[in-house]
Amino acid sequence: MKAESAAKPATGQEGAGAAADEGRGEQRAEDGKKADTDAAKTHVIRTATLSVEVKSVTKALAEARSVAVDAGGVIEDETTERVDDSYTTSHVVLRVPEAEYDSVLTELAGTGKLLSRTANAKDVTEQVVDVNSRIATQRASVNRVRKLLDQAQDITDVVALESQLNTRQAELESLLAKQASLADRTTMATVTLDLSERAKEEKADEDDGPGFLDALGGGWDAFVSVLRWIVVVLAAILPFVVALAVLFVLWRVFGVRLTALRARRTPVVEPAAAPAPSPSPDEDKGEGKQD
Repeated sequence: MKAESAAKPATGQEGAGAAADEGRGEQRAEDGKKADTDAAKTHVIRTATLSVEVKSVTKALAEARSVAVDAGGVIEDETTERVDDSYTTSHVVLRVPEAEYDSVLTELAGTGKLLSRTANAKDVTEQVVDVNSRIATQRASVNRVRKLLDQAQDITDVVALESQLNTRQAELESLLAKQASLADRTTMATVTLDLSERAKEEKADEDDGPGFLDALGGGWDAFVSVLRWIVVVLAAILPFVVALAVLFVLWRVFGVRLTALRARRTPVVEPAAAPAPSPSPDEDKGEGKQD
């Protein structure tokens, strides 16, 4: 009876070990199949930047949201601002499925006047395969350490194995995060959309050349500008004119009074009477003859 009871635990332990080995084998086989599938598939990160001039940023932004959502994408980032109260700009980052990438670009470019377009495609197939392979290797390493930890009996061995297990588990989690990031960037393309409006002055311009009303309006604007400059010049010289006028009035009032006072204080000198001219000899002779 004792022999039978001793044999049963051994048989159970061997069955558990065999089951664990079988599970690890299935995991390796599954990882191998996944690695082969990833190697056969091309993984590409697609990004694009569009700059579009539109009549209304609000309407174009609503249309861009609708295009992204209908394609199965999301709005990742959005910034809208009004510049100088004259026009509005918007910066939007969209994430769309790779299969809808080209159609989304076409629809977004058709919302207005396309100013610029930049598209990039980066092949990361080797990087994806390498990460997947390292994950498979790291998982196997973690499983080996766990198996040794289950069999360890010495406390020193347990502590050392637990340290190794934590280190390898952290590396595995880092690789898994990298794998998830690559999967996200290869399955969802990133589209950056910059929307801008034309300024008010540009919106008011007509496609045809200037007509009579345009010429009349331009002449009126020129007249108003000249009149404004004249008013500005007059306003600039007005203080000087007022000051000169005040000085002139003061000079007229006080200058005349000072002149009058000086005239009163100065004595009037009458000119001396001129002596009577003496008769000439010829005149004396004439008078004698007449007598």
